[in-house]
Amino acid sequence: MRLIRVNSTAFKLDRVRTLLEQLGNPHESVQTVHVAGTVGKGSTVAMIGSILEGCGYTVGQFTSPHVTDVRERMAINGRPIERSDFVELMRQVKAASERAQIEPTYFEILTAAAFRYFADQAVDLAVIETGLGGRLDCTNVITPLVTVITRIDYDHMQILGSTLAEIATEKAGIFKPGVPAITIEQPEGVEDVLRAEAARIGAPISVINREIEYSCRFGATQDLGPHTRVCVITPTSQFMHVPVPLPGEHMAGNCALALAAVDLLKGMGFKIAEVPLHEGLVRTKTPGRMELIAHRPRILVDGAHNPASIGAVMRSVGAHVPYDSMVCIFGCCEDKDIASMLDMVALGGDKIIFTRAKSTARAADPEDLQRLFTERNGKMSQVAQTLDDALDLARRAVSREDLIFITGSFYLIGEAKKAVHQYETAAAAAAAAR
Repeated sequence: MRLIRVNSTAFKLDRVRTLLEQLGNPHESVQTVHVAGTVGKGSTVAMIGSILEGCGYTVGQFTSPHVTDVRERMAINGRPIERSDFVELMRQVKAASERAQIEPTYFEILTAAAFRYFADQAVDLAVIETGLGGRLDCTNVITPLVTVITRIDYDHMQILGSTLAEIATEKAGIFKPGVPAITIEQPEGVEDVLRAEAARIGAPISVINREIEYSCRFGATQDLGPHTRVCVITPTSQFMHVPVPLPGEHMAGNCALALAAVDLLKGMGFKIAEVPLHEGLVRTKTPGRMELIAHRPRILVDGAHNPASIGAVMRSVGAHVPYDSMVCIFGCCEDKDIASMLDMVALGGDKIIFTRAKSTARAADPEDLQRLFTERNGKMSQVAQTLDDALDLARRAVSREDLIFITGSFYLIGEAKKAVHQYETAAAAAAAAR
């Protein structure tokens, strides 16, 4: 079974439909919520899943990319698939591919395996995140109960289109006739595209801050510390002063989307009570997103990998994480809007160390990153050819009240989590030996 790497000609649904048919069409036996968008898909999926788990349901989550282990992509109630189950699923998918004489892509293999896993485990519902776009994304073989579109911005323009209208049209490809859709306030022109596509397809659509009332407020309590609360009022329910479990104003909007999606499920017969909802929501975990992975010095990672998400996370770090100075370790893929990403990095980083992830051939050359950054900004910067070297430079540059922040790609932060774990394990062993 040879893996086909992603390119524009690979995005067709025929191959994944054939693969799923060979596996018994497991996607047809699983109730789903389908989530697309540019920014905030993963956190929205996580919050929907946590709320439903808190209310007593068994919930599958299919997300991408992973941080350190591919098994993270298919989880039930927040727990990644067991290694033995994953190996067995890969065996089944390989056999199905050979029977059908097809060569599926990496993402098609994982998508088919996830649907087979969720069906075998008889989940009550699975929350499915698109991998790229929507219309031709291989997750778009389902007829979900609800579709969700998070904020749309520029990303993957070489595949999805060069304008927000084109990108929005591709994302709206997950709309289905009669299936309710919800979205958040969008950049200018995007909401009009989504409404037009929903009307064309026959999908009723509601927009946060339009049909659905929404407000957010930042504050602090003794129990929760600094946090954001949201109020969401739908035609059938009121969610008042709900604490957002993840930091950042952009997370408040994602939380509102999750609450609105769950409210639609409630109208379809899902049992959603206020106390379990709150208890589930507060347990939301999003590995690799605003995750503190070390304390001395403090090292924070976030997998933001487009200009909009990097801008949002930089604002969140500034609002929620106290520090004197920030050293930012940055590396990204070469097919991104790098100039705009660097402008966002400059919002928070006092010193930038450019490096590359070794786990992808698509990593941009750190010297090219520094050259472009220097042309656009006068802040201090350095180049490290490896992440280990970048971490050494950063550790030497910070004091107790400073922060090391690593961002730009999930490849980079996955490697960072492993590197920091190895460093701290070795340091602990050396200390114990003294």
